[in-house]
Amino acid sequence: MTMLVALVLAAGGCGGGETAETAAEPTPGQTWQLLSTGSPSASPTPSAFGPRPRPSAATLSASPDPGCAKTFTRTEEVLIPIEVTPVPRGLKVEWPRQYDSNYRVTAVPQELVTGAQPEPPWKDVPAGTGCTISTTITGLIPGAPYVVWLDAPNTGHRTDGARHLYSGRSDVVYPG
Repeated sequence: MTMLVALVLAAGGCGGGETAETAAEPTPGQTWQLLSTGSPSASPTPSAFGPRPRPSAATLSASPDPGCAKTFTRTEEVLIPIEVTPVPRGLKVEWPRQYDSNYRVTAVPQELVTGAQPEPPWKDVPAGTGCTISTTITGLIPGAPYVVWLDAPNTGHRTDGARHLYSGRSDVVYPG
């Protein structure tokens, strides 16, 4: 603001009675600049817990039990890896057990639907005790495209407060 006052005084003189006019909106050919005063943003402070390692699309055992022999290919850092196998009129879904959580799973049709989307039916799956959990979704249309969604609502939190992995999804899959 002080810069603008100095420019107005320099352009119009100190007492000549002339006033400088400013346009409310820029017109072609005019150049506008906005100057702001202040201080630069503070540098980010490193977390007391250090950086989190980022898993790549590698084969990882995502089960909290390190003794599990079955491994799953994790495609995204934030999703529980799942394996989907077509079966007649259905899909077999398998995933690593996550912190004694219960689960629910559904197969969402990928065909275009006009209007409101139908609510997919969820299948409840208990926590289980082994390294892996599996279930079969039946009653699907053979050869139709689906995406399988997995929800594990009770996986809890890590010591830093972040949620353990609690959802997963497949690529497009086709029942047999």
